[in-house]
Amino acid sequence: MRAMTWPQRIMWIVIIAAVLVWSLFPVFSILMTSFKTPAGLFSGTLLPQEWTLDNYATILAPGGSAQDLFLPALRNSIGISLIATFIAVVLATLCAYAIARLDFPGKRIILTTALAVSVFPIVSIVTPLFNLWRVVGLYDTWLGLIIPYLSLTLPISIWTLAAFFRQIPWELEQAAQVDGATPFEAFRKTVVPLAAPGVFTTAIIAFFIAWNDFVYGISLTSTDAARPVPAALSFFTGASQFEEPTGAISAAAIVVTIPIVIVVVIFQRRIVSGLTQGAVKG
Repeated sequence: MRAMTWPQRIMWIVIIAAVLVWSLFPVFSILMTSFKTPAGLFSGTLLPQEWTLDNYATILAPGGSAQDLFLPALRNSIGISLIATFIAVVLATLCAYAIARLDFPGKRIILTTALAVSVFPIVSIVTPLFNLWRVVGLYDTWLGLIIPYLSLTLPISIWTLAAFFRQIPWELEQAAQVDGATPFEAFRKTVVPLAAPGVFTTAIIAFFIAWNDFVYGISLTSTDAARPVPAALSFFTGASQFEEPTGAISAAAIVVTIPIVIVVVIFQRRIVSGLTQGAVKG
């Protein structure tokens, strides 16, 4: 492959810098807003004229006006997203393995349906789901959110893992079975370790999808028993009816974004490895 010339390198550096600025500027703006005083929100400047941690105290410190909303919602988001991700990855692993290894009628239809479900507008099913959950007793419960979250996380997980499993040579499993392993043992001891990067990447993607959901969270909950963070932010109030809680919402957004950023930074190599290996056609 021919090495890039200096003008080409400069061009790519400029492009990458522009993309980073375009992507990170909103986050930086929210971060600066979280340190502004209520009066500083209307200053028209990006950086705070007077720095304060009151917005973080509002959502985290005992006695904060939004603390009773934010901390239970954060607990709900973590628990519900982790459970939904775990179930989705386990089911998607088994389903994707069967799709990649078995030859049966309708295999392409299953993958196409999974992809279609992942882009289906969830707003259209919220109302009937709301009525059904009220009848069966799942409204405002963790299970009442975990099940709908599977409709968001499971299709994309199946699609991603099916592409990844196709890259694992079938001869490895056959060799393990020749050595006396059962089909399940060959799957568990041979395929699963090789599929770990893809499974890990899929789990992170599924967790992000569940973590960021707003429509289900706002429609299928009514108290802090199961309300996740994205829905809870819409219930933040200011010190008075005339004050918008912009600073508190910005602080909450930063708090829930930091764990995601840390996970991506720490495991970026595995994420890239899983995505690239699943995208290579063998």
